[in-house]
Amino acid sequence: MCGICGCSEAVHENTSHHHKSDKLINIEENLFSENNKIAIQNSEYFKKNKILALNIMSSPGAGKTTLLTKTISNLNKENRFSVIVGDQQTDLDAEMIKTSGATVLQINTGRTCHLDAHMISHAIEDLSIKDQSILFIENVGNLVCPSLFNLGEHLRIVMLSVTEGDNKPLKYADIFHCADLMILSKLDLLPFVDFDVKKCIEYAKQINPKIEVLQLSTKSGDGLSSWYEWLQHKTLK
Repeated sequence: MCGICGCSEAVHENTSHHHKSDKLINIEENLFSENNKIAIQNSEYFKKNKILALNIMSSPGAGKTTLLTKTISNLNKENRFSVIVGDQQTDLDAEMIKTSGATVLQINTGRTCHLDAHMISHAIEDLSIKDQSILFIENVGNLVCPSLFNLGEHLRIVMLSVTEGDNKPLKYADIFHCADLMILSKLDLLPFVDFDVKKCIEYAKQINPKIEVLQLSTKSGDGLSSWYEWLQHKTLK
């Protein structure tokens, strides 16, 4: 985790004096307040230019990069895509997505375990994002801290692969509670893992009754057409 959002302080808070806890709370309140101000500015920019901004969150290895690369490769004739990729180190994911033809910008967050609105504001200044286009924001692989930071996005997507366990919506409730869409990925691996799709969806709906659910496999192609239709339906006109 990191020291920016306060998650690295959780252990210390239990053993520190009361005034240190109060100080930590004040710092976090100021942090989120400043982040939300910039997020509003980002949101206004997206709305003004009719850019559909999608914040995609998951644990590492759920398949975000593969899905984006395949999506853009298949739909680039119909849509204009830009991608902001968040990783603590390397530009491997960004280089992979570039092969699809999208405009890509890499943000290396170092020890920080999430993207924030300030990072996105600088990224959209550097990216030439076309009007009436789709901006994918591939957040840092983490099911905790990304849920805390509003980026100014229109919609939030949480990806969950069937290799991770069907109880993740209960264990990481915040990120599923704030998501508009849950994508269950790597369905081609279902015969080889102990994952109850129906139970997982029930858990997600228990946390967030309004959450939409899509199931897909980038390897077999199953479910990709439904994902493409979802994107087309959400695209700002």
